[in-house]
Amino acid sequence: MSSIFLTHLHTGWHVDQAILSEDERLVVIRFGRDYEKNCMIMDEFLYGIAEKVRNFAAIYLCDIDEVPDFNQMYELYDPCTVMFFYRNKHMMCDFGTGNNNKLNFLVGEKQELIDIIETIYRGARKGKGLVVSPKEYSNSIKRS
Repeated sequence: MSSIFLTHLHTGWHVDQAILSEDERLVVIRFGRDYEKNCMIMDEFLYGIAEKVRNFAAIYLCDIDEVPDFNQMYELYDPCTVMFFYRNKHMMCDFGTGNNNKLNFLVGEKQELIDIIETIYRGARKGKGLVVSPKEYSNSIKRS
């Protein structure tokens, strides 16, 4: 279970602090339930890439049952959702799915996730609030 190796945010205050405390890196937060299959897969990916992206991204996990504070605000209804923040600003990414607010599907491999995080980070550094994903996902979403 990879989720035990990644930092969990246990209160709304901790989520806010994680987002506010990073001035240079992208903040990546996986919202969901640790026991959900898609969350376990995403956590495995996030854990697997954490070391590779640590210079430009900080990765956190947040259980939406333990911390329901953001469920309505961010529309956290999917089993697993990954959101991105940079300098206290919510970063959006066009995945070609119609939902630019969050990543709410599983990517095929760890390198895809690294590419997404790096693309969002580079766009954020340039002052963009919306970036285009390096891959189009409209026809390739794998749902469980």
